[in-house]
Amino acid sequence: MKIKHATLDNVPIIMEIINDAKEYLASLGIDQWQNGYPNAVQIEQDISNRESYVVFNEQDKIVATSMFTTNPEPTYKKIDGNWIIDQTEKYGVIHRLAVKKEFRNLGLASVLFEEFHQQLKNNHIKSLKIDTHEDNVSMQQLIKKIGYVYCGIIYTSYKAKRLAFEKVIS
Repeated sequence: MKIKHATLDNVPIIMEIINDAKEYLASLGIDQWQNGYPNAVQIEQDISNRESYVVFNEQDKIVATSMFTTNPEPTYKKIDGNWIIDQTEKYGVIHRLAVKKEFRNLGLASVLFEEFHQQLKNNHIKSLKIDTHEDNVSMQQLIKKIGYVYCGIIYTSYKAKRLAFEKVIS
């Protein structure tokens, strides 16, 4: 597996993976990603900010994608609860993580988390924050399994309720 920054040439496959994830979430009755987000414009913005990543398998095919940044997340300023690491300290954020449907349940999301954790360690950044829909139990199970702690509730820019988690990176 190789993890690289995404390029604009990757947008069609990234959108295919995201659209598969949208269908999967809808099939589970989860209304996350059902309002036109994320879309190609958002992915292109992530790419231009060098915050979009893709995972290549051994056949050099893109099988997963995620956005990762160390820029502050505006919606994390207000939380009904408490972050572990104070908001004044730099932290990492993951958004828009999706795995191609044929490659789900093979640990690719964990591979992305490990990569981002390592980048944070290399830059002496102490935590990674993530949020997810309250009905997205599979993502909650994954992040709890790899050491994330529930911190409270945040609301997205479009007023959607999300469960917020954080992991201290050591």
